[in-house]
Amino acid sequence: MLKLLVIGHLGKDATVNNVNGKNVINFTVAHTERFKDAQGTQVDKTIWVECSYWTERTAIAPYLKKGTQVYTEGTPDIRNYTTQDGRTGSSLILRVSSVQLLGSKEGGTDVAHSTGGYSATPQAPAQTYQQPVSSPTPPVVAEGPIADDLPF
Repeated sequence: MLKLLVIGHLGKDATVNNVNGKNVINFTVAHTERFKDAQGTQVDKTIWVECSYWTERTAIAPYLKKGTQVYTEGTPDIRNYTTQDGRTGSSLILRVSSVQLLGSKEGGTDVAHSTGGYSATPQAPAQTYQQPVSSPTPPVVAEGPIADDLPF
C-alpha cells in the first residue's frame, strides 16, 4: 500500500461533481520547496497534485478556496497524457482519504477539518459548520480508605 501526505495551497476553488450517483470534490494542491542549487542560487520547485475526494460529506467544499492551505492524505497515482504539441506528460493524482484545512495565504481563515468532523470560519459569508463534540465525563475519584490504597 502506498500513502501520500501533501501540505500545500489550493491552486483554484474546489468543484463538486456527481459521477454515477457518487459525489467527488476535485481540487489541486501546489507544494513548493525552496533550495539552493550547486551554484548557490535559490530555486523554487513546485509540484502540483490533482486531488479527488470521493465523499458524501461535501459540506467542506465551500471552504476549499484558492490559496487555502490544506493537509491531504490518500493513495497516489500517475496519469500519463499527450499534450497538444505531441509531447508526453504526466500528472500526480491523489485519491484523498482525508483532508484538513490549515488556513489561507491571506491569514483571514481559521479552519480545521478531518474526515471525523469539522469546524470552520469561512472567508465568504456562509454558515459555520460544526460537528458536535461530546465531552468526556470526568472520572469519579473515590474518597476515604479506598483512595489511600492507590499505589502512587
